[in-house]
Amino acid sequence: MLADPLSLSLKRDDGVPVGWAVSEGYVEYEAAVQAMEARVAAIVAGEADEVVWLLEHPPLYTAGVSARDGDLLDAGRFPVHRTGRGGQFTYHGPGQRVAYVMLDLNRRGRDVRGFVRGLETWIIDALNRFGVEAGPREGRVGVWVERKGPGWSREDKIAAIGVKVRRWVSFHGISLNVEPNLDHFGGIVPCGISEHGVTSLVDLGRPATLDEADAALKGAFSKIFGPVAPADPPI
Repeated sequence: MLADPLSLSLKRDDGVPVGWAVSEGYVEYEAAVQAMEARVAAIVAGEADEVVWLLEHPPLYTAGVSARDGDLLDAGRFPVHRTGRGGQFTYHGPGQRVAYVMLDLNRRGRDVRGFVRGLETWIIDALNRFGVEAGPREGRVGVWVERKGPGWSREDKIAAIGVKVRRWVSFHGISLNVEPNLDHFGGIVPCGISEHGVTSLVDLGRPATLDEADAALKGAFSKIFGPVAPADPPI
């Protein structure tokens, strides 16, 4: 059972705020990965602070360490990036808020499973602020919503999670569908799951800007992981 968002806490004992950085415009994927690698190395060395980095990518597909080649349905549609994060294929693009989460888990309990549960709870709480009821599903990564109509129901994915941990410092993170072009997901089997669809806040009838999504994410993050403070993006 997922912990209540009001009770789950992965806060640091010393109360030091996490940097909260937002990039304007599109950030190229390889440049973002290089910046994350450098920042994680600096955090491990005690030379940099924790940071959550919010950004948008141009349209692209990424393949995690568990990606199956057969799940790439249209290799020529967008650039494909192989990456060391957990998970399978996913899409990133305009209208989707990506949050790269670089936290020192040495200060947050050294519990990777608990950390992933914290990321789920963070997204769920943020979505609640838009009146969207969401949750995890057994055997499926990410955050899901149930949709119903006369004589039908289905579950669609609204947010993806893919993380990596190096020497107890996390990177990569989450992606929340605010208003992406959902047709762009058609070039892959998202996260290896073909029997379910994808959705977004706008698709659910909850129109929101990225700024509004950021505000919800910031408030929900602080409840679970502790205070944040403005920071410069890694690049």
